[in-house]
Amino acid sequence: MVRSTYDEMYNAQGDCRAHYQAFARWLAATPAEQLEQRRREADLLFHRAGITFTLYGDEQGTERLIPFDTIPRSIPAREWQQVEQGCIQRVRALNMFLTDLYHDQRIIKAGIIPAEQVLANEGYQLAMQGLDLPHNLYAHIAGVDLVRDGDGTYYVLEDNLRTPSGVSYMLENRKMMMRLFPELFAGQRIAPVNHYPNLLLDTLKSSSLVDQPSVVVLTPGRYNSAYFEHAFLAREMGVELVEGADLFVRDERVFMRTTAGPKPVDVIYRRIDDAFLDPLAFNPDSMLGVPGLLAAYRSGNVVLANAIGTGVADDKSIYPYVPEMIRFYLDEEPILANVPTWQCRKPAELSHVLANLEQLVVKETQGSGGYGMLVGPAASQAEIETFRARLKANPAAYIAQPTLSLSTCPTFVDSGIAPRHIDLRPFVLSGQQVRLVPGGLTRVALREGSLVVNSSQGGGTKDTWVVEDSTVATEPREA
Repeated sequence: MVRSTYDEMYNAQGDCRAHYQAFARWLAATPAEQLEQRRREADLLFHRAGITFTLYGDEQGTERLIPFDTIPRSIPAREWQQVEQGCIQRVRALNMFLTDLYHDQRIIKAGIIPAEQVLANEGYQLAMQGLDLPHNLYAHIAGVDLVRDGDGTYYVLEDNLRTPSGVSYMLENRKMMMRLFPELFAGQRIAPVNHYPNLLLDTLKSSSLVDQPSVVVLTPGRYNSAYFEHAFLAREMGVELVEGADLFVRDERVFMRTTAGPKPVDVIYRRIDDAFLDPLAFNPDSMLGVPGLLAAYRSGNVVLANAIGTGVADDKSIYPYVPEMIRFYLDEEPILANVPTWQCRKPAELSHVLANLEQLVVKETQGSGGYGMLVGPAASQAEIETFRARLKANPAAYIAQPTLSLSTCPTFVDSGIAPRHIDLRPFVLSGQQVRLVPGGLTRVALREGSLVVNSSQGGGTKDTWVVEDSTVATEPREA
């Protein structure tokens, strides 16, 4: 694998790539003071709109504004087609894996995935075994994290199937760019993303067997890190945002409390982890869920998106098997490659990892948000030795990967415009068909040299443009 850095805007010779040339001309002609003024205006507008996330464990307060960079990440339409097809293929296979896992377990019987690796997995839910779901859909909403290595090839870094977040920032970033820089959209064919809430609502409604299903968004509450997104999506879809106390179960049916009396609920887009959904079935101390919800779900009287038990498919210890899932269920070769991964549960692979910690990235199989990981090249010797002890004590809880040279994109920083590392999270909706809006959430590591893009670790976001060739028919531009 090539280790040089791929820059999204400039090639190795320093020439601007074709799909960035219109933006580069605009940037060169725009005074620096005007750009700085627009950046300040963006910060003010984000503050006014309350576009924040919650940072747990921060003594200075929890509410944080995610830094927004006004230089977009641009992808040519032809390149996007491969990304889109690869994400659709991957999510289809993952949904088929979940159906199989909770029914016939053919992939285990075929010896492709060891039984103990899934059946003893924290994300596996025995309560889902043998339960038939409408259209065999488990992950209605998925986020696929992509990176590009030095050769420009896209790799899947991880799959997010439980409660993938960040789509509100994708939508708000686009609104912000169109408000601040309308001239950029007038001069190019940039594919729209503002129809995502309509696609999401259509996906949720089509997941139910009821003719006109009632849909709600279930949030843990305003102190959750992604509460802004929960409220945003409910508002954009025109559905109710509810907490567990707003719902109750009677005769294995879910109802919402309203001023006009109980109202049946058919589809719950839940942003609560499995363990907290139903205190009668899972964590008995949960104050966030709905008592009796599992019984209503198992009776087929309500749809949960995403389904209970999807976490087993996005566990980082299952990730290495996804290419084999694609071959097994779809009889196709993977369009998007995995990052090479060592499973520390395997003694030979653990030995390799322990001998090369300084060069590797080590992650917890159940980790997220950039927490609980070691970036070997950026770690101190003390940090490396601490991780070495953790690996020896519980090797099955970790995987390791090479330190990819994530692609860079020009980014506004204190010193001016400089390259910073980025990733991409397209959002995949699975209903009657599997669909993506053209683009996704681009996250950027704002610290020089950092490869950690998570907002919880100081990362920011960019608008993601899929730039259509002017000779190719496309959807109408956003207004």
